[in-house]
Amino acid sequence: MCRSIKTLRGLSDPVSDEDIHAAALQYVRKLSGYRRPSQRNAAAFEAAVDEVAGATRRLLDELTVSSPR
Repeated sequence: MCRSIKTLRGLSDPVSDEDIHAAALQYVRKLSGYRRPSQRNAAAFEAAVDEVAGATRRLLDELTVSSPR
């Protein structure tokens, strides 16, 4: 599942929020073992996706890249 997460650092085009969300979703799916969580776990699952996406955006915004790929 996580093998489909692509490297987002250093792309020639700006990284879209959709790409970041997709990567965060794959990451949380892998860690939780859920493709789609139950209703009981949905809020925690979505909160985790949002937190990972936010951390990813901050990381990408702060990294210094010497040249785009």
